[in-house]
Amino acid sequence: MSAPAIPRDWAHLDFFAKDWPRIAAQLEAEDRLILPPAELRFAALEESPPESIRAVILGQDPYPTPGHANGLAFSVTAGTRPLPRSLRNIFKELEGDLGVRRDEGDLSGWAEEGVLLLNTALSVPAGDAGGHRRLGWQRLTEEILTRLSDRPRAFVLWGAQAQAFQPFIRGSDHLILTAPHPSPLSARRGFFGSRPFSRINAWLTSRGEPEINWTRT
Repeated sequence: MSAPAIPRDWAHLDFFAKDWPRIAAQLEAEDRLILPPAELRFAALEESPPESIRAVILGQDPYPTPGHANGLAFSVTAGTRPLPRSLRNIFKELEGDLGVRRDEGDLSGWAEEGVLLLNTALSVPAGDAGGHRRLGWQRLTEEILTRLSDRPRAFVLWGAQAQAFQPFIRGSDHLILTAPHPSPLSARRGFFGSRPFSRINAWLTSRGEPEINWTRT
């Protein structure tokens, strides 16, 4: 299987010259099913050029169930049922926060609203959650966050793994929201009630920017 094309708007990052060739070769050598499919590996970056991004939601790695991951953090292929439990908890918080009820798990509409849905690892072996956590993807996350520090943006860091990347967000004018991960293991430790969606919109409007339409599908 051929490697996916490098997203044009992000091709300037050092990662693609220094780290991606090695990672691509390791993925090519895998005899396991790797998710998401290669053509969706950089979907989050392809759908979100830097200039369009107003908020970043940082995930961990793609869903390890075949047919679920579509290249956007926490998002699933349209029509997926049942929804992954973390995503169900995100929607539960969305409803509690804004009164918005949704059951479609494809979050492409959020990307169109200027939300970068970025996983800290962009691949996972089927059935092996976290299996590519140490493959080297973290360098890409570090460089993306540093690149997006050029102007004030909202950053949402759920869970310790995402929060470990906070030092790569430079400057002091950003909105940085931290909370436990929305997984069933930790959501009740402070994720529920954290109200990230309304807080992002309040911050945007305070800056004279339009709100994010979290109902968009």
